[in-house]
Amino acid sequence: MLRQDVPGGGSTEGARQRPKLVPLRGVPMPDIFLENWEAVQNFRAVPQDIVIATYPKAGTELLEQMSSPRVIKTHLPFQLLPTTFLEQRCKIIYCARNAKDNLVSYYHFDKMNKIQPEPGTWHEYFQKFLQGNVSYGLWHDHVLGWWAQKDLYPILYIFYEDIKEDPKREIRKMMTFLGRDLPESVLDAIARHTSFQAMRCNPMSNYMSVPPDVFDQTVSTFMRKGEVGDWKNHFTVAQDQAFEIDYERRMKGSDLRFRTELQQ
Repeated sequence: MLRQDVPGGGSTEGARQRPKLVPLRGVPMPDIFLENWEAVQNFRAVPQDIVIATYPKAGTELLEQMSSPRVIKTHLPFQLLPTTFLEQRCKIIYCARNAKDNLVSYYHFDKMNKIQPEPGTWHEYFQKFLQGNVSYGLWHDHVLGWWAQKDLYPILYIFYEDIKEDPKREIRKMMTFLGRDLPESVLDAIARHTSFQAMRCNPMSNYMSVPPDVFDQTVSTFMRKGEVGDWKNHFTVAQDQAFEIDYERRMKGSDLRFRTELQQ
């Protein structure tokens, strides 16, 4: 697997020791991820493989349910993706989420996920995120890295906010990219079954079967809100100002644009 696997069993007795961040080619990664890095690098892709890539907690609710040949999920930045996928010209769908909501979602996820490094307080995590001192590195580098490659390889770059706004439109876009023609009734069914509320109640996607010493869902549920604009409930005025200054500096010169709220 090209992601940090979630253990499916194990005792809930005793406190699980959280991993530490270590650099992997300049990208901070949980030390337990490196134990499997050789296998990741040696993975052999075939042209029929489909890769779903996101920064952590950028939203894959709709993507996970697509029927396909072999689907490989990864949170790796482009520079760490095994080159076999590029050599085989595998189709890649990259889903990006606006940085503010991504930060909030990632914070709550890291609080409940015991196989992620200790997040600290909201204020501490806010600073870590802006510094890129979180698993898989700086959000800005991640989204920009994939954006820069989208015209060089078969990459469909989509946005979480677009999926929330019009899921059926985005499903149709992905099916076209994958070379599939589905009737409207099937598109409607996919949109219905991949809605946030439907997947939040689905044991196949809400991870409620994962033991609490791994995912402590009394702290936060795996699928928490899935909203666009929830960052407004967390950011202080000072944090928002600091975030915007940092964002402008890091994204300067790029034509990549995000929406931090949707019109009602």
